[in-house]
Amino acid sequence: MDGQPYIPAEETPMELTLRVVIVGIVLGVLMTAANAYLGLYAGMTVSASIPAAVMSMIILRSLFKDVSILENNAVQTMASAGESLAAGVIFTVPALLVMGIWGEIQWLETLIIAMLGGLLGTMFTIALRRLFIVEEALPYPEGVACREVLVAGEEGGDGAMAILYALAIGGIYGLMVKGFEVTHHTVEGAVNFMSTRLYAGMDLSIALLSVGYIVGIRIASFIFLGGVLGFGLLVPMYGLIYGWPATDSMVEGFYGIWAAEVRYVGVGAMVVGGVYTLWSMRTTIITGLSKALVRTDGDASELARTEQDLPMRGVFAVCGVLVLLTFLFYWWATGSLVLALAGALFLAFVAFFFAAVAGYIAGVVGSSNSPVSGMTIATLLFTVGLVWVVGDLFLNLAMTDLMYATLLIAAIVASSAAIAGDVMQDLKTGHMLGATPKRQQVAEIIGVVTGAIVIGPVLSLLHNAFRISLTACEMNPLNSDPTCSKALFAPQAELIGAIVQGAFGGELNLQMVVLGAVVAITLIRLKMPVMSVAIGIYLPLGLSVPIMVGGIISHVLLRSAHLRTDGVLRPVPSERAQAAAKEVESRGVLIGAGFIAGESIMGVLIAVLIVLKIDLPDMFGVVTLNNPMSLLFFGWFVGVFIWLATRTLPKGGTLAGDAVMVTADAVRNLIDSLKPRQP
Repeated sequence: MDGQPYIPAEETPMELTLRVVIVGIVLGVLMTAANAYLGLYAGMTVSASIPAAVMSMIILRSLFKDVSILENNAVQTMASAGESLAAGVIFTVPALLVMGIWGEIQWLETLIIAMLGGLLGTMFTIALRRLFIVEEALPYPEGVACREVLVAGEEGGDGAMAILYALAIGGIYGLMVKGFEVTHHTVEGAVNFMSTRLYAGMDLSIALLSVGYIVGIRIASFIFLGGVLGFGLLVPMYGLIYGWPATDSMVEGFYGIWAAEVRYVGVGAMVVGGVYTLWSMRTTIITGLSKALVRTDGDASELARTEQDLPMRGVFAVCGVLVLLTFLFYWWATGSLVLALAGALFLAFVAFFFAAVAGYIAGVVGSSNSPVSGMTIATLLFTVGLVWVVGDLFLNLAMTDLMYATLLIAAIVASSAAIAGDVMQDLKTGHMLGATPKRQQVAEIIGVVTGAIVIGPVLSLLHNAFRISLTACEMNPLNSDPTCSKALFAPQAELIGAIVQGAFGGELNLQMVVLGAVVAITLIRLKMPVMSVAIGIYLPLGLSVPIMVGGIISHVLLRSAHLRTDGVLRPVPSERAQAAAKEVESRGVLIGAGFIAGESIMGVLIAVLIVLKIDLPDMFGVVTLNNPMSLLFFGWFVGVFIWLATRTLPKGGTLAGDAVMVTADAVRNLIDSLKPRQP
């Protein structure tokens, strides 16, 4: 899939047309609004790339007959940009409500934060496109899945039928689990064990299962290792040493320690891992940026259509203008020239760093699972240090002014990091389809501007209707809801508000951040992928489990194809076996793409139903199944995934028998790797 693009560079199909811009803006508004609510309500957002791609195909092909695949790609690019920008904004701006600095959402300030952060992230990511997508060739699972959806819709036939089946199955699963709440979202439990506790849990998401299949066993296993390190080792050790919090259940005790303590280990590991990743790629980055800067407008005409980015000199010039505008904004908002200058210079470096890290992480685990809030927390830690030195030690500003300045700086950096992962996913899709990068980059800019304009009014509407966060509601409750029973949870905003207030009150959890840095250094010395492990530490273990299951399924199916073709499991399969495995992999990616699309689309539609106050479980009197039945329900869909993905396996043998042989081979390889090497 990473070879020749679907549309050759010699062809010039329609791409960024007027109808594309109109449909992209409309879908962008809908995706931004729906995901802003979902993020504040449940603490998560869904990637809009695949849902937007499907909706684009339905809308454009219903109205026009001459639609090109690159037009559909441009629409999903614009629509998904607003969703990703919303993730960065809703995790930071509402924290100003939590801290009592704002009583209402300020439209102008929110627009400026979203616009500056979104455009900075987009520009920085454009500069890194060639490095991450072409040279490093990171997997970008949702970008690959989106490509499969678009190609299947374009070609029709067997691929189109497979994606439609998978879409329907994913949609049904999402409707049953998230809409009607037939089963639990997560099955988990904890038990006492030798003076401490042990935890086991699994998020029942076929979308995460599909992500694991797409990224493969290696990356999935390191993410899972991070989850086991966090929930299986660090949380029990902390509980054993310092005691467990008083909660209604042992599971809540695990989450309490993880949220308050262990998650910061993941933050520290991500910071060190990000620095190390950029440092280890410094030669490639410098070379790539140098080539980009040397390339002139005249040189661009000599490049293939599929390699033409926006002029890099212009991109960096726009970055300079954005940094200058950020300086003016900080000066206007804080009233301090010195703090504004320090904040703008700080942003110029840190925003690029976190945009690069977020783009890299999205390439590993996908945008939906990229820990944007983790990037935001890491940003806060750096920002707190800057504001404390400049604002407190030198300028002696009041605590409220220090907290306000910290949130303003962190919000723009967080918005930049949030959009970066999505831009990289979209550019990966475009790279595989044969899109013109500069046209797709213009589509990204249009999407960012649309999302920035929409997000302020949407947040204001939600705050006035429900109140954003329980803390903000308790300070200023609605007359219609004095008990705050309808307040949106906004978990990230609550956490960030607590971090900022705790930092300037002397309660910042630096010891866990330092521990995370030590863990990262150890992983680097062991030559392990530190970012994947750090992501696993930061995310709840339950999210890592389905990713690991998907990775295992991928490994078993690919090795099964090798076994059936060669007759034995060789360390290096034959070319014929590799070709057979590639066919199985492609079909599995296609099915996974459909599952991701179906569950994602249903997540957006359910968010709309929630906004409309339509409660499906209450309306139909649905009773949620218990944990064993929930697992059985999820297992049936996993079985369907495996059955669909194995339709292209070579004939001969049984999957159960193949799985036993593949497992035995993996165990032998593991034992051999642990044996001391002979000198």
